[in-house]
Amino acid sequence: MRRTVTIPLSREQLFTGEIARRIPYHTMYGQPYCLPAMTVYTADEYEQLRLGSERVDHLYRKTLHFVQEYLPDEYLIEQLGIHPLLAHTARQSIPWDGLTRLDWIISPDGEPKCIENNTDTPSGVPEVAFIEKELLRHVSGLLPASDMMNTRIQHMFREALSYYSEHGLGPKIHFTSYDWHEEDRMNTMYLLEQCQIAGIEAVYVPLEQLKIVPEQGLYDQEEQITILYRLYPLEYLVEDREEETGRAVGEDLLQLVAEGRLGLINPAQHILTQSKGFMATLWSLYERNDQMQDYAGFTLYNAEECSWIKQYLLPTYFTDEPFRQNHIPYVSKGYFGREGQGTRLIEQAGQAHTPQKNDQAIHRDDADSNRPSLQDSGDPPASNTPFGSHAVAWNSENADPTEPDTADQERLAAEAITAYYEQQPKIYQQLHPMEPIRAVTDTGTYEGYLLTGAFVIGGTFAGLLPRIGGKVTDNLACYCAAAVTPTERQD
Repeated sequence: MRRTVTIPLSREQLFTGEIARRIPYHTMYGQPYCLPAMTVYTADEYEQLRLGSERVDHLYRKTLHFVQEYLPDEYLIEQLGIHPLLAHTARQSIPWDGLTRLDWIISPDGEPKCIENNTDTPSGVPEVAFIEKELLRHVSGLLPASDMMNTRIQHMFREALSYYSEHGLGPKIHFTSYDWHEEDRMNTMYLLEQCQIAGIEAVYVPLEQLKIVPEQGLYDQEEQITILYRLYPLEYLVEDREEETGRAVGEDLLQLVAEGRLGLINPAQHILTQSKGFMATLWSLYERNDQMQDYAGFTLYNAEECSWIKQYLLPTYFTDEPFRQNHIPYVSKGYFGREGQGTRLIEQAGQAHTPQKNDQAIHRDDADSNRPSLQDSGDPPASNTPFGSHAVAWNSENADPTEPDTADQERLAAEAITAYYEQQPKIYQQLHPMEPIRAVTDTGTYEGYLLTGAFVIGGTFAGLLPRIGGKVTDNLACYCAAAVTPTERQD
């Protein structure tokens, strides 16, 4: 059982003032999201996660360069699930690396494995960069896990601006997200603040207010935007159409990127590594590494990198046959599944486990089955935005409860979202057992399984995002901040 420490304050005493201002979503649907407790890692575990995260990030970047240079568009489209109109833009190799979060499972016997990498639109930044240090003020004998977050964020934006400035873009960075989505907006605003601290001019513009002039530029009112941080997934953007005319404005925006008129943060190449098909690609290249000399004239991974793959990653394939034939438990995942959507555990042959509302390790009787996520839409956006009408954009959260068909609307919305993820191509990954965790707070005891997110920013480890949830970590998981025990003295 993972050790936790309870903060000696009630939620009402702790999550107020500056914390409540920066992370107003510390409570969602009347239930705690941020817990007044801390997840404790030993110094050795912390070092394993730090070193392992930087090594896996290195493997991802090296594999990304190979994919961009050597694999055809057909592979990107068929094996990675990349939209054909994204393939060309995603091939543009950007030398600086953005904001990413690797998700790790530490097994009950202490073995850490990276199960996926969130490289396009990772969130959880204010929790890690701000709440953690605030909670540490109320405990003794523990060290921070994420004290480099702000420094790394600022350095990333300086790197991005330096690169884009060399290509005639900048000097201002515009930040965007759905304004009505509190969690997304506050994640975006925190990054904007760090950008300003780094000495860079930065402004926020709601996603709904962006305007695009095809073949000319992206605009905030009359001001042209040349560098855009967007908390909005590229696989959604490419499908977006102007609401009134049906014009494919998502394609128009990507064309601006391809032409060098607009720089993105994170860069478009991150869509390749966001696809879970990339994990199967990396594992396939690893298994065939010795054969590459014969047909490519070189080997991709050296001996040390091969040892990292074996140590930190799990066997991952485009088919489940290796697991079924050998009776090995495994997980199936949709290429672009988010918050546990499209994920199934096959712990025994023929028995699939999918997360259900009443099957959560943390029971919340009054919680909705779906926390708002990026695929949910708010009020219809303005007609000149490039993000006008995504195919699975729903708004069950804002449905009018007085309408007689609200329940049907919410049911249809949930079914549509589920179908969107279930219909995606799948990869199959060996199941790695999760460690149980229990956090005791003034509002009750929260039990579940630990998933540890590790932020890597610009290639360097920055901090940890521990969450307590079910066997499939979904959008009802709780944040339980990280802390580290001091290194034991050797007498």
